[in-house]
Amino acid sequence: MKSPQELKQLVQERYAKIAEQGKAENASSCCGAATPSNKVYNIMMEDYSGVSGYTEEADLGLGCGLPTAFAKIAPGDTVIDLGSGAGNDCFVARHEVGPSGKVIGIDFTPAMIQKARQNAERLGYNNVEFREGDIEHMPVSDGIADVAVSNCVLNLVPNKPGVLAEIFRVLKPGGHFSISDIVLLGELPDTLRQDAEMYAGCVAGAIQKEDYLRYIIEAGFEKLTLQKEKTITIPEDILSKHLSAKEVEEFQQGTTGIFSISVYAEKPGSRHTQPLAASKRPAGCGPESGCC
Repeated sequence: MKSPQELKQLVQERYAKIAEQGKAENASSCCGAATPSNKVYNIMMEDYSGVSGYTEEADLGLGCGLPTAFAKIAPGDTVIDLGSGAGNDCFVARHEVGPSGKVIGIDFTPAMIQKARQNAERLGYNNVEFREGDIEHMPVSDGIADVAVSNCVLNLVPNKPGVLAEIFRVLKPGGHFSISDIVLLGELPDTLRQDAEMYAGCVAGAIQKEDYLRYIIEAGFEKLTLQKEKTITIPEDILSKHLSAKEVEEFQQGTTGIFSISVYAEKPGSRHTQPLAASKRPAGCGPESGCC
């Protein structure tokens, strides 16, 4: 069993290699982590091509959802993207926040940060910033973000409660997150576990859905909402390497499996606690009127 630090180093090395690959290579090998299956392509990733702000050069095909589509991003918001890769989700978020907003992408792989910065500079995006850092210890101050998003990244992190605590820290009171990630339901067959974790967990492995949602509540979040859930079908050529024909049939017909979820939750409090400036108060509204 690898230590958390060894897992992080493995992920970092793997993603440095992925940064040099094309989208088709990455998608066909599930984050570049396993031997390609002829049925793997497009099983996990979602189609971004019709999404406003989509940047093809920044899409490495590594996601498992469209968290920005569910994130309720508003003009002027500050958004943090955990595990920002080459920057695609950041650029989609930038379209939503507009010129008055800001997007901060965080990634601990230097090659990814370099690629994302090159993309932003080429596009002339001045309100998108990429910071190198571990999402368990994000290089941002407390309470600066209105929204946090992440796409198929927390499954890579050994200390998931630690990341959720960091998300809670960096969000403003009343801020929220939308995260797309991979979870498990039921116990995978032992002979399948190693390959399945490489396939669905992209190296570090996914955890049980029940535990994932429980960690969110234990971190202090409220209004937890499961926004989307999709079954990830393990290609039969992978199953057949580890299971008999009967076991493959039982697995395919059973409830045990791998799922992509998009989940939303809020930090308690309100972002709108400042009193209105006098110039923005309704006509006739003042302390003497009793209306404010």
